Amino acid sequence: MEPGRRDSLALLTDLYQFTMAYGYWRAGRQREPAEFELFFRRCPFQGGFALSAGLGECLAFLRGFRLRGPEIKYLQSVLPSTMEKAFFDYLRTVDASEITVSSVPEGSIVFATVPLLQVKGPLLVVQLLETTLLSLVNYASLVATNAARFRMLAGPDKKLLELGLRRAQGPDGGLSASKYSYIGGFDWTSNVLAGKLYGVPVRGTVAHSYVMSFTSLAEVQPRTLKPLDGDEPVDFLPLAESWLRQVCQTLQVPHDRVNQGELAAFMSCAIAFPHNFYGLVDTYSIMGGWDSQNFLPARPILLLALGRSGIPNFCAVALALNQLGYRAVGIRVDSGDLGKQAREIRQVLRTCSADFQVPWFATIPIAVSNDVSERSLEELMQEGNEIDMIGIGTNLVTCPLQPSLGCVYKLVKVNGCSKLKLTEDEEKMTIPGSKVVYRLYAATGLAFMDLMALEEEPPPRAGQEVAVCMLGRSEVARRVTPMAVEILHRTYFKDGQVCQALPSLLEIKSHAQASLSMLSPVHKRLQDPEPYQVAVTEKLHFLLSDLRRSSR
Repeated sequence: MEPGRRDSLALLTDLYQFTMAYGYWRAGRQREPAEFELFFRRCPFQGGFALSAGLGECLAFLRGFRLRGPEIKYLQSVLPSTMEKAFFDYLRTVDASEITVSSVPEGSIVFATVPLLQVKGPLLVVQLLETTLLSLVNYASLVATNAARFRMLAGPDKKLLELGLRRAQGPDGGLSASKYSYIGGFDWTSNVLAGKLYGVPVRGTVAHSYVMSFTSLAEVQPRTLKPLDGDEPVDFLPLAESWLRQVCQTLQVPHDRVNQGELAAFMSCAIAFPHNFYGLVDTYSIMGGWDSQNFLPARPILLLALGRSGIPNFCAVALALNQLGYRAVGIRVDSGDLGKQAREIRQVLRTCSADFQVPWFATIPIAVSNDVSERSLEELMQEGNEIDMIGIGTNLVTCPLQPSLGCVYKLVKVNGCSKLKLTEDEEKMTIPGSKVVYRLYAATGLAFMDLMALEEEPPPRAGQEVAVCMLGRSEVARRVTPMAVEILHRTYFKDGQVCQALPSLLEIKSHAQASLSMLSPVHKRLQDPEPYQVAVTEKLHFLLSDLRRSSR
């Protein structure tokens, strides 16, 4: 996938990046070689992992990074007038041609303190890149991780539809949510522009307003539909009404009390989309007051309310379509007790399937949506259900359990000297030096540790012991023996160009699921996961200790 260009993002940064750039330039340090790392300090949602996302957007930004005349002119208007004009002339020469970026492959599982990106180049330039790279990675990784958590709760077989555009933080947030939810494991989006831009499969049904807009059967135009294997159009209305009488008799619903506007809406939709008829069945009522506790398979189903129900109307229209050779593709419920209603709907479908001898009718997919959250989805999965597809919006795209991943971008080396940020807050301390990160695998094939080593150190080898020091724990080294070793980062950008073939969005999604499969279930628990081990080599630990002592 060729990354697009983001030519207009050079000013998508914090003002202080340019004041620091001026300070570097005034001191003659603008070209000193420097290295920054982008990482997060805590796994999101009190979980045990995150998914790395946003790399493709970062590479597109780097390819187009430069400051042109209009940007320079604007900077001169907002920065102090005492700044030398020669600095702005220098900014005209700045680009990413000397930048090198290494990254974990997009969609990989990542853990706290382990860098997602390693950025090397002239000090002034790598400083200017900070805010934009953080902006492109933070939300992308957060929403991809959120989507992965929903996928794990739903299991591999349920279809997941992202429909959060109207609740997202603006158009850009909506597009990003659609793209990165797909990477995290969702099947579809309702966002048409995301489908066009990124190739995410799009799906949709109808809204309650469509059903409510119809009042009577007189509004159904056109009335006719050609059979799938025929040329002569059939008047669809009397056909559907005939089926409605049979359905009402089977379900013991008074035929004259079924909502005519809803029936008209379903007929109109079926005539317009005979291959794709989807019924939104809860505009007025779904099942009325039917008591599922009194249902026995050998006796008819009783809908106790006034019969103003979407289910009889849907069944009648779907059976009329079936008579003409078409199949309805699904039912959607958007309110109430989703699990209970899905079970009741499934019983009705099975009854109609048996009574009218239409085998496929029993398996019509049931879709639900209604402010689905992690908690409500977990409850649905625990109680068992007949749901085939789940639409999730607000609680996916806004990430209410944690609205920010909290990635940071920290200097680890400049002009050949390793750098350490040392604060009273142990969590905010950085890991100095140019590093290689290795993922260590046990005999089970599952990852058990990420090991950070200095660039000059020999790599750990499969089947050989290696001494490691655990971050945040005892300073005493311990020995581990990996059965397989993987270098975590790859160089993706060098000499102003992307230097690796980039995968498609579908390939990134597949990689995310494969990456998650290499992690033990104890680390993937959504509540109280066992922390994944992150360690440093003895040599890196000694460097860290020396810098600590010298900084005090």
